[in-house]
Amino acid sequence: MIRILANDGIAPNGQAQLEAAGFEVVTDKIAQEDLMTELNNFDVIIVRSATKVRKELIDASPNLKVICRGGVGIDNIDHEYAKSKGIPTYNTPAASSHSVAELVFAHFAGLSRGVHRSNFEMRAADSDFKALKKAYAGGQELKGKTLGILGFGRIGVEAAKIGLGLGMQVLPVDLIKDSEDITLEFMGGQQVTISVPTVSMDTMLAEADYITIHVPGGNLIGEAELAKMKDGVILANSSRGGVINEDALLAALASGKVGGAALDVFVGEPTPRRELLEHPQISVTPHIGAATGEAQYNIGTELADQIIAHFA
Repeated sequence: MIRILANDGIAPNGQAQLEAAGFEVVTDKIAQEDLMTELNNFDVIIVRSATKVRKELIDASPNLKVICRGGVGIDNIDHEYAKSKGIPTYNTPAASSHSVAELVFAHFAGLSRGVHRSNFEMRAADSDFKALKKAYAGGQELKGKTLGILGFGRIGVEAAKIGLGLGMQVLPVDLIKDSEDITLEFMGGQQVTISVPTVSMDTMLAEADYITIHVPGGNLIGEAELAKMKDGVILANSSRGGVINEDALLAALASGKVGGAALDVFVGEPTPRRELLEHPQISVTPHIGAATGEAQYNIGTELADQIIAHFA
């Protein structure tokens, strides 16, 4: 029997699907340091971001046949080395795309209306309702604004759909695509397809009121890129920590160049810098882009499908 270690968990639907196909699924967490001796008892390991599958662990587990990542990024897996040993790595790039995009817009709406701050300031015993009402009277609508999207893959396309639905102009940047036909779906089965062309990085930086980043990694937004943006721009990073240089971001917030930032990912996870967590113009979440019931259900199904197909 094929034994699967879901070391960072798997949605119940995915586990049930695998067990119905004749696989044994173990969801008991094994500490990272103990995997060196325990992983060889399994044929498959399923991880998220917590468990690391590095060269040393792969070499210590000659019985390992498949590595799975419940999510998009596979930077916690030495996947090229695993491939050289004949061990494929599967991930789930489509399963959580909409959930991540929705989180970005939750941050955008909160930053645009001061929700992330007023929600707590009003709770203080000595809060002044009238003063807070005045302080947060300068909000802005997303409708009619320009949305810049850095990375026009699955998540970027989902962000574009939401932006278009809200009445925003969309300016995507991508190294491969020249355009994308985006279909908006409405109640009653109605659909509208819009062709959205990509633009240059400089055009997007100069014209966007909101910018969301959906790329695998790299230090792409630093001092030079921030200088090209509109004054008061609002940024969101739900891709990888460090895609926006954190020092440059703090300086741009202090100068007023950046009006607000939404961060779901950080360089120092799981202990982000206090300057970021406590900054009044930054809205933060603890890397929860894919943390919806719908996304986890989709991830479970996609992982099960891939594992079953591999051993078919």
